[in-house]
Amino acid sequence: MQLGMIGLGRMGANMVRRLLRAGHACVVYDAHPQAVQTLKQEGAAAAASLRDMVQQLKPPRIVWMMMPAAAVDETIDALTADLLMPNDILIDGGNSHYHDDLLRSRRLSGLGIHYVDVGTSGGVWGLEQGYCLMIGGEPKTVQHLDSIFASLAPGMGTASRTPGREKQPGTAEQGYLYCGPSGAGHFVKMVHNGIEYGIMQAYAEGLNILRHANAGSAKQVVDAETTPLADPENYRYDINVAEVAEVWRRGSVIRSWLLDLGAQALFEDPQLAAFQGRVSDSGEGRWTLQAAIETSVPAPVLSAALFARFSSRGENEFANRLLSALRSEFGGHAEKHGS
Repeated sequence: MQLGMIGLGRMGANMVRRLLRAGHACVVYDAHPQAVQTLKQEGAAAAASLRDMVQQLKPPRIVWMMMPAAAVDETIDALTADLLMPNDILIDGGNSHYHDDLLRSRRLSGLGIHYVDVGTSGGVWGLEQGYCLMIGGEPKTVQHLDSIFASLAPGMGTASRTPGREKQPGTAEQGYLYCGPSGAGHFVKMVHNGIEYGIMQAYAEGLNILRHANAGSAKQVVDAETTPLADPENYRYDINVAEVAEVWRRGSVIRSWLLDLGAQALFEDPQLAAFQGRVSDSGEGRWTLQAAIETSVPAPVLSAALFARFSSRGENEFANRLLSALRSEFGGHAEKHGS
């Protein structure tokens, strides 16, 4: 099939490469001309503007947007001004809020344009391993795009088959899934990313406990502001955290791709000195918690993981200063500085 791709960042460009390998024709556009030229050399058709891209596509056109959520509506406005026509298909493969999908779907439906939301997971590894796709939209439109989704997805060979699945085959075991009407794809991806926050936080906290397993070997400070270590002899293990991450990758029940990535990072830099520890959140964790609150679903782990990210960026600095001030006021406790 022929497809236009808008946005050639760390995921969009590799998605084009994977589609080209599968025999699809791609017309590409990005605000950075060099990204376009790079893919032109690899077989894609280059576009100098949105208009140029649309003009190179044969009706009914398929346009896939792979860009930050904040840029999507502006791009849709430009495409619908006088470029796209009825029966064209517009796909948002970024991390938009599913609420926005509902609004966009209704608006585009009035113009006769089909809108599909595709939650896309795979990161920089997706080119070789494929992308997990969570899809929302009109069933007939999604079915029309099936060959594109199948080409982007990992395929069944990337994971062992769930016992009994041979009696109930489907696209899920190929790595892509129709989740429901507009917004469903991004809703599933939203929760996926909320879970991701929790898993990453669990690894970070657990490995940090191992890193401090030698606390009993350090000189014990004796003062009124320091809780003493009750049994120092219980914490005199010099554990190689990088090697633990490596051994957990093999046979342990907590092995995962995220652990693989963590083991690689620790092997290359055991102290992680290249990082400051300021962890960003791009929105999906917040939206997941909003959905949990509105539907009365308990999500203590996911909420703690999100708040930990806020804390990593210094968002609790004032609160900590206030706590210190209160201790000073009611008990004369002076701040203790240093590690």
